Amino acid sequence: MTSKGVEIGVGLFVALGLAALLMLAMKVSNLSESSVNDGYELTARFDNIGGLKVRSPVTMAGVRIGRVSEIGFDSQTYEAVVNLTIDSKYDQLPDDTSASIFTAGLLGEQYVGLEAGGSLQFLGDKDEIKLTQSAVVLEQIIGQFLYNRAAQGGGS
Repeated sequence: MTSKGVEIGVGLFVALGLAALLMLAMKVSNLSESSVNDGYELTARFDNIGGLKVRSPVTMAGVRIGRVSEIGFDSQTYEAVVNLTIDSKYDQLPDDTSASIFTAGLLGEQYVGLEAGGSLQFLGDKDEIKLTQSAVVLEQIIGQFLYNRAAQGGGS
């Protein structure tokens, strides 16, 4: 009878371990939080979005106010078009708000950071954020550094 009790205990321990791993996987992949359905859509255009993905956070002052809902490519302007879904309780973003792509944390997750401007007019549904700053690409920075060193003689 003790053998059966040990087997049940081990089974419960394994089930709890699997549940913990599932919760961790959902947290890391941003699937644990429900999507923002009652928000409004904004669009931003970037020359380079780096590793930005759909469902990446949109933050303002460090607070998540929305998510990236769609990423596309404009073949006329050769820019990435990023659609942002902003939670409806943040409906007073100035129309001169700027958007930048940043990297956060050890995993290097990229997100869109918004910075409010000073306008008294507000962005509405389907509006476009005009002021954008693309993602910083580490390979480009290293390439520029090596090019500048070579141009200066490169020696020590």
